[in-house]
Amino acid sequence: MQNSTINQIIKLCIKGDEMAQMQLYDQYSKAMYQIACRYLGDEDAKDAMQEGFLKAFKKMSSYTSEFSFGAWLKRIIINQCIDVLKKRRLETSSFEEEKLEIIDDTSWSFDSTITKQMIIAAIETLNEKYKLVVKLYLMEGYDHEEISVILNIPRKTSRTHLRRAKLKLQEILKVKLHETGY
Repeated sequence: MQNSTINQIIKLCIKGDEMAQMQLYDQYSKAMYQIACRYLGDEDAKDAMQEGFLKAFKKMSSYTSEFSFGAWLKRIIINQCIDVLKKRRLETSSFEEEKLEIIDDTSWSFDSTITKQMIIAAIETLNEKYKLVVKLYLMEGYDHEEISVILNIPRKTSRTHLRRAKLKLQEILKVKLHETGY
């Protein structure tokens, strides 16, 4: 759909037009479901996506075209998934202050024999707090400032979680390579 069409549909949604809401839902539900599945299991992802859409329709008047509608909706869906995880009593509290050397976050080099599927599988084995930060950083493209706001943690904690997750991923993938004979 073109931006002008999306903007017309959004205006109708703000007025409560259910047909327009269904059009937006049909347009974005598949992608938003895939995003929700990155954080939650199948049934929870469906529920979170539905709740996210309901929140989006209620907040539709606050949407500005500063960001694409898809990006705006994606943030709502991710926040809804995080709310579900928090309700499960996920602890995202910060560690005691530790001296930790911050490394270059952009350097995520892995052995060339490691596949994308191996990396995704390894991410799924991480502790929830590390998994969340890695997914928000690598898959969604958020920076540490945004992650700190989304998860309500200090920026330094976000960086620490990412660093520890990266080290753990390297360990996991090294074992996987050894098991497969590389």
